[in-house]
Amino acid sequence: MSLIVSNEYELLYWKDRIWKIGPDGKLIPMTDENGKIMYHPLTGQPEYEFLEDGTRVNAKRLNHMDEGIYLAHEFIVQINAMIRRMQIQMELDGRVPGNSGTFADTLDGSTNKITLDKALTDIIEAVAIGTTTLKVASVEGFTAFTQVTIFDDVHSEDVVITVVGPDSIKVQALKNAYKKGAKVARSNVVIDTVNSEMGVGNWQTYKVELVEVV
Repeated sequence: MSLIVSNEYELLYWKDRIWKIGPDGKLIPMTDENGKIMYHPLTGQPEYEFLEDGTRVNAKRLNHMDEGIYLAHEFIVQINAMIRRMQIQMELDGRVPGNSGTFADTLDGSTNKITLDKALTDIIEAVAIGTTTLKVASVEGFTAFTQVTIFDDVHSEDVVITVVGPDSIKVQALKNAYKKGAKVARSNVVIDTVNSEMGVGNWQTYKVELVEVV
């Protein structure tokens, strides 16, 4: 993220009005060439002599200050956004060991530092509601205390593996019944590298017709 830095702010260097003080400790009224006291045409109050006129307050100077405050505010907003982005980056680095800040997957098939866990197997026997032991075609890629998705063309649910055996997987009690051939997958996501998006994996049955050729 780049910061947009405005032109350098011009300081106005405001000055105080410094009055002349008479021997009696009072302000000295201004007089004209005839020795008459001069009065302010709007307030009707006497004008007084001064050593320094001071900086007058007017719309031009106030607008200049207003613009400076606004530019400073905009800069602070940009700084805050940049710091927030750095915090997120540091969080990603800290929570994903060896990640080096690369967490997002572009879903275009390019190599990055995260990979989709594609562990997948079939249930080789139909199971009923409440089943905890699943006989599967393969246990390769599955480990205990990880979550898997079980699905067929009717139901789907996420469960945690408790034990991985040589030809079976034990899970939490199933809430649904599943057909023979249902899938057990670490992820049921299918990545579409053409459209750079994730889709839901499909479970389907096929009808096979045998034809005798004479």
